[in-house]
Amino acid sequence: MTHLFVTASGTDIGKTVISEILIRQLIVKGKKVAALKPVLSGLEGVPLEETDSGRMLLAMGGDVSEEAIAAITPWRFDPPLSPDMAARRAGQTMKLDELIDFCMAPTDQDYVLVEGAGGVLVPINAEATMSDWMVALKSKTDLRVVLVVGSYLGTISHTLTALESLNARGLTPAIIVISTSEVNPVPVEETVEVMERFADNVPIAIVPRLDEAEPPDLTHYLD
Repeated sequence: MTHLFVTASGTDIGKTVISEILIRQLIVKGKKVAALKPVLSGLEGVPLEETDSGRMLLAMGGDVSEEAIAAITPWRFDPPLSPDMAARRAGQTMKLDELIDFCMAPTDQDYVLVEGAGGVLVPINAEATMSDWMVALKSKTDLRVVLVVGSYLGTISHTLTALESLNARGLTPAIIVISTSEVNPVPVEETVEVMERFADNVPIAIVPRLDEAEPPDLTHYLD
């Protein structure tokens, strides 16, 4: 069983878009997939079907309900804040070992897709960041990291910073996915050319986030 951890260079980059694509592509290939969004903030006023968790449930072909969302997202917070800040305002503390246990709970699956919250170094409590979560999960599972980035002005630096941070922790991504931004200062292919010079042979794929073009087969990079 392979665990996929979908992380990003920042927030609102397009992690859920890529998670949806990965879920659907794996299912089409006949793979058994469990999808988890353990931590989610910014729920206030958002219809269930439009939350990250709801979209992942729909991608799996499931129904969207409060119960179904609670099953894949036990840590839920209304304010649109970083996980540790949102939890603190709710009088809660997320413990790393509990997050790991939750991610390891699914059995009899080919893939367990875990979507993180925010970027690579977003804190989840007073001591640990999203990267610590990934490191701990890698020590117990066959983990593949998917790094989602944008194509906006500044993304090259943000991407390479995130990549360097992951590499330093032994979390070199299986793939970097550019989920195209609304505004692209240069052709996305040109951005890829620059990133590739510094990406240490990590493959880079382009996914048109804001149109209906068919995305590339991202599962090809997960073997």
